[in-house]
Amino acid sequence: MTINAKTLVKDRFWIIEENGQKLGTLQKKEGNGWIFLSKGDSKETFNTPESLRERFGIDVTTTEEVVTEVKTEEVIEGNFEVHGYPVSQQPYNPMFDVQKQLPIYSKTPKSKSLFCAGYYIICFEKGWRKAYCPKLITLQRYPFKGPIRSKIEMQQVLNNAIKEQNTNSSH
Repeated sequence: MTINAKTLVKDRFWIIEENGQKLGTLQKKEGNGWIFLSKGDSKETFNTPESLRERFGIDVTTTEEVVTEVKTEEVIEGNFEVHGYPVSQQPYNPMFDVQKQLPIYSKTPKSKSLFCAGYYIICFEKGWRKAYCPKLITLQRYPFKGPIRSKIEMQQVLNNAIKEQNTNSSH
């Protein structure tokens, strides 16, 4: 059981997580103490750092420890991939859509929002645009080319798509 406090506003608001799942938010009260609002809408008040430490095993008065711990994890885990395509953060629930040939993942274990790993170019109303790990729903709504494994390759595909578009519109 790992409980972390992510700082939202320095010395005022934190998100309390257990094993990556949000438990609730912690707010510094005017004067002394903290208020914890859980996801289930229950409210707890803590008047001392000791009572907070007793409940969660964390000390928000020394936020440097928590921040250092989080940064260390990111550095250790390094580059993330889903089915060989790069992603910007730890992917959860990796899948491969065989029909559309898309590497799909979510950003948290329970999230219903799905993202597509890799680089893409998407044709919006105003033309082709670059995208890195776009939402699946975006690719369902607009024409796209991808997934692509690198930025350089994406730029080449984008240049070709723009040339093709200009050739088709000039005839």
